Amino acid sequence: MKTPVLKLIVMLFSTALFSQAGHIMQGVGSVNMSMGGAATAQPLDISGAIHWNPAALSTFDDKIIRFDIGLFFSSPELSSSLPSGALWQAGDFGPGSPASPSVYGTTKDDRGVSPMPALAMVWGKKDSKHTFGASAFGISGFGVTFPQETNLPMDINGNPNMNWNPNNSNPINWPQGLRGFGHIESSYMLLQISGTWAYEITSNLSLGIQPNINYASLELAPNPLASPDFPPEMGGTGKGYPTTDVASAIGYGAQFGLFYDSGNGIKLGASYKTTQTFQEFKFSNTYLDGTNAPDVNFQMDYPAIMSFGLGYSAGQIDFALDFRRVMYEDTEGFEASGWEFADNGFPTGAVKGFGWKNMSILSAGLQYKGVNKLPLRFGYTYSSNPIDEDLAFFSTPATAIIKHAYQFGLSYEVNDTWRIDSVYHYGTSGDTTQGQLLDSSQISPSNPLGAIPSTTVSYDMTTSMIMVGLNYTFNKKVDN
Repeated sequence: MKTPVLKLIVMLFSTALFSQAGHIMQGVGSVNMSMGGAATAQPLDISGAIHWNPAALSTFDDKIIRFDIGLFFSSPELSSSLPSGALWQAGDFGPGSPASPSVYGTTKDDRGVSPMPALAMVWGKKDSKHTFGASAFGISGFGVTFPQETNLPMDINGNPNMNWNPNNSNPINWPQGLRGFGHIESSYMLLQISGTWAYEITSNLSLGIQPNINYASLELAPNPLASPDFPPEMGGTGKGYPTTDVASAIGYGAQFGLFYDSGNGIKLGASYKTTQTFQEFKFSNTYLDGTNAPDVNFQMDYPAIMSFGLGYSAGQIDFALDFRRVMYEDTEGFEASGWEFADNGFPTGAVKGFGWKNMSILSAGLQYKGVNKLPLRFGYTYSSNPIDEDLAFFSTPATAIIKHAYQFGLSYEVNDTWRIDSVYHYGTSGDTTQGQLLDSSQISPSNPLGAIPSTTVSYDMTTSMIMVGLNYTFNKKVDN
């Protein structure tokens, strides 16, 4: 493998644990998560309403504050393989040595648990057409750590390891000196702060407007957005890819919604969240030997999302169904794909973007209120895969593609003022996302992405989460 392989793998780590549905949080808060994220037409709590349809906030006639905190755990696995003879053909075993065996290995993430907070407040009055809200949600975030492979075919000086096991060695995580990626680590966070206004046009129809201010931070090791210092045989000094410091960016956007309650149990909702446009991340890069590397700028926006919802309430049952369309193909940082090229027409080894397709998300939830003071909720979320097979290599670290997610939640209504909510989530990526390793030095008219024949790169993941929340309603009479 050539060094460019390393850079691509890590770049998608900027989406590595972007929650579950690609780079999109499937829900916010204990109640909304337990309903599979469905809330566009069924506002069971203020957090879900604010996040998915600001117009639905008009259903709340009290002053309410709630806080949720979750512990999110993921177990992504990164695998890759090389065909027999690949190392010998690359010269890594030296002239005259026998053809190398096929190589395959898997590396497991060892980062651990990540927190997921959510804070929301609503000001509503029964006789007012206006409802106001404010929120601070972590709507996207990840942290991934894939340790460097220790089962290596040779040492850094090129001396063969006679005890090497090629059936348990992941070439992607070989050290950069052996043309792998080495230790791969990333950390991303997106905090969205919003002010929400909902207005009742009629007793059945409401509209909502919500301006958003966003703060994001990103750290990559190594940094695939930078051009590597290639090995001497490729005209460099062999320092490989640099790592970054923590870079931050501010973004702006808005969300608009409509909510209709027929009064006979059927509810309809629709909302549109605009692209959240960010400033560029400005990365200060450092090579592994401690020397400075050229700085790199990169813009990565949050995609526009269109949501449609259906709700139905009757007796002890509340049902919610949402469909969303995520517009990755029109989003800076996601729409471009492939390699950067220098003015002389040669690839630099830097990555242009993710090349993701638009994706669809289907969320469904059911609440049962037949148990006194203990409503029960069940939720399911389905997400399509935005990654094209031909471009899977560019998204190798983006292991947060969860196809199926299952949730179970419940609440305990302490009194008219206090309520405690909780949820358990389990998600799986379903089929493994797989493609070929890509190498910019292999680009040709018939091979525009530089695919390396007979190689594979794949990723798989499961997720689990426990979240609890407190909901407080002001000025309510407490039943003793």
